[in-house]
Amino acid sequence: MDENEDTPKDFIKLKSEKLSVDEVAELVVSPYCGAVSVFVGTTRNNFEGKKVIHLEYEAYTSMAETEIKKICRDVRQKWPSVKHIAVYHRLGVVPITEASVIIAVSSPHRAESLEAVTYCINTLKASVPIWKKEIYEDEYSWKENKECFWANSEK
Repeated sequence: MDENEDTPKDFIKLKSEKLSVDEVAELVVSPYCGAVSVFVGTTRNNFEGKKVIHLEYEAYTSMAETEIKKICRDVRQKWPSVKHIAVYHRLGVVPITEASVIIAVSSPHRAESLEAVTYCINTLKASVPIWKKEIYEDEYSWKENKECFWANSEK
């Protein structure tokens, strides 16, 4: 395979359907890479002693996609050997144990892909306009990411 046939690609999707780890990981596989690192963020059944029933996500979709593209560009500047990047985020209701976000990155060696995945999720939570609503047994709460730069701007 010619290197040009496997040009670096970014796969970005916000969707309301269930996310598949296998589908997202498969997108980034490359014969030039020995590492595929994957982060899966799932809905847990508790938060600070409260029973979580499910999560609900909303997004400013076009802006979220633009911000995720910026994250991908930043990754490629910081880790030039990264080949493919996939960032999928679920919108709407996400039941307990199901994935809210899946990030996959391929690179020739593991260090770059592991560092890039960590950077992707941390930066996504800090800068992408996706909002989470936690539904508890008898109440709900909109959650702001502690990392989010605009969450602390008025405090």
